[in-house]
Amino acid sequence: MTRLALLSSFTALALALPAWAQQEWTFAVAGDSRNCGDIVMPEIAHGANEHHALFYWHLGDFRATYTFDQDYLATHPNPTIAGYLFYGGWQDFIDRQLEPFGHVRVFLGIGNHELVPPRTREEFVAQFADWLDAPPIRAQRLADDPHDHMVRTWYHWTTRGVDFINLDNGSTEQFDKPQMNWLMRLLDRDGADAAVHAIVVGMHEALPGSIAFAHSMDDAPAAKASGTAVYERLVKLRRETHKPVYILASHSHFYMANIFNTPANRARDAVLPGWIIGTAGAERYALPKDTTGASAAETNVYGYATALVRLENAADPIRIEFHRIEEKDVPPAVVATYGEAVVHGCFAGNSRAPR
Repeated sequence: MTRLALLSSFTALALALPAWAQQEWTFAVAGDSRNCGDIVMPEIAHGANEHHALFYWHLGDFRATYTFDQDYLATHPNPTIAGYLFYGGWQDFIDRQLEPFGHVRVFLGIGNHELVPPRTREEFVAQFADWLDAPPIRAQRLADDPHDHMVRTWYHWTTRGVDFINLDNGSTEQFDKPQMNWLMRLLDRDGADAAVHAIVVGMHEALPGSIAFAHSMDDAPAAKASGTAVYERLVKLRRETHKPVYILASHSHFYMANIFNTPANRARDAVLPGWIIGTAGAERYALPKDTTGASAAETNVYGYATALVRLENAADPIRIEFHRIEEKDVPPAVVATYGEAVVHGCFAGNSRAPR
C-alpha cells in the first residue's frame, strides 16, 4: 500500500466517526495497574466507554512481576512462578484488564515492571504485538517510512490534528540513541506540519525536573540526561511554533497535575503542562513532601483521567479531568469473582501512603 493510500485509509476511519466526535472528542489515560488492576481496570473501562473515549492509553506496569499480584492470587490460589511469568500474569492482564474496554481501542506503554528479570523487551513485543502494531500505529509508521516494518515499544500516531507520542523509558538506559534520533526527527516534522496542532507525549516515568523528581527519570544518570534533552526539545518546540505540548506519565502511584511548575522552570518560562496518573490499581505511594506548584495532588486514590480535545481553543486545546474510582464503583461481576474481602482489601490497604 502506498503512503498516500495509508493516509487516506487512516483519514477515512476518522471521518467515519460522528460529527460531534470530530469537533470535540475525548481520550482516557492512566498507568500502573499491577497489584489490584483486575479490580480497578474494569471500572476504568466502563468510564472510558461512558465518556465516549476514542481510546484509552495505558502508561505501563501491568503486573507486579517480581511477586504475585494480590488480585491474581484471588483467582489463582495455587500459582507457580513459571505459570505466572511465562503465561499467567500477562494473559491475566489481557483477559481481565483489557477485554473490558470492548470497542474502545487501547494503546499500551511499557513500564519498568514489564522488564523485571527474566522479562525482556523482546518478550513484551511478542506478547503485545497486537496492540503495538495496531492499525493506527502501523499505518502511521508506514506513512512515515514505507520500509519500516519494525514493531517497537516507542511509536506515535496522529489523529484529528494531535500527534500522540508513546515513549519507552521502562529501563534506566532509556531513552537510548535510536529512540532519541527517532523522536528528534519526529518533533522537527511536527513543528513544521501545519496539520499538527498539538503534541501529547506519554511515557511511564516522568521526565526529569518535576515536582515528583524523587521517583522519575532523575533516578538514573543516563535517563536523566536523555530525559532532560527531551524536555528541553519540547520547550523549544513550543516556543518556536506556539503549538501546545502536553506530557503524561505514571510510575508514581498517585495523581498530580502541573508537575513541571517548579521555581526553576517558572524562572525561565519553561513550564510545560504535565500530569502523573499512576492510579489504575497499583500499591499507592506517598506524595512528595513539597507539592507546591502542583494544581492537584492526591494519593490513596484509584482512577483515570479523561482529556477533552477542542482544537478550536488553539492556545490550550486539551483539558484533563481526573475521575476517582471508589469501592462502591467496582462492578458487581468483579465483586462476585474476587469476593468482597479481596475488593475491600484493595481499597482499605494496598498502600504505602499515610491515611
